[in-house]
Amino acid sequence: MDKHVYIVRHGQTEYNRLGIVQGSGVDSSLNEVGKLQAQAFYDHYHSTGFDTVLTSSLKRTHETMAPFIGAGLPWEQHSEINEICWGTHEGQKSTPDMHLQYKAVTEAWASGDFDARLEEAESAREMGDRLAQFVHMLSQRPEKRILVCSHGRAMRALMCILSGKSLREMDTFKHHNTGLYKAAYESQQYTFLLENDIAHLQHLNINQD
Repeated sequence: MDKHVYIVRHGQTEYNRLGIVQGSGVDSSLNEVGKLQAQAFYDHYHSTGFDTVLTSSLKRTHETMAPFIGAGLPWEQHSEINEICWGTHEGQKSTPDMHLQYKAVTEAWASGDFDARLEEAESAREMGDRLAQFVHMLSQRPEKRILVCSHGRAMRALMCILSGKSLREMDTFKHHNTGLYKAAYESQQYTFLLENDIAHLQHLNINQD
């Protein structure tokens, strides 16, 4: 069966702009830049013919997909694609010490220690397990054009799972706000056709990080 899945990161939030850790425990909204990014994505892709839109359970994905939802596209929320929980770091502006803790954990993941975690946080293994459940569900769905909106770290892990790579390779996948990954699903395999594409933002005179 020929199926295309479009996976986009949410638009910018004020926490993104200020460098404050969000994770799954901070349910922030899009700022004005994020709303412009969301509208630009809609303007570029609204005629694609999506059958459904799947978001996380967090507002910033709902708001990014709001133009599609408002136009009547069927919408489902799936907490399996929520952002990773960053524990005690959530809601905090990153300090040098926090950055060192974060770097130690991501380096542990890159070395294969998927049980490493920040204090009170989720591990890569736990995140990967729930994302794998989502991928299984996604692969079984009958729709031909599926739009998905998720989060930066979750998307890095999701791309590993879709491409059959180890979570050790998460950081090889980049993500911008409303950056798009497009994948074709054929013969029970996903193949990327676009990776972190932001062509829809080129006309906007805004910071695209």
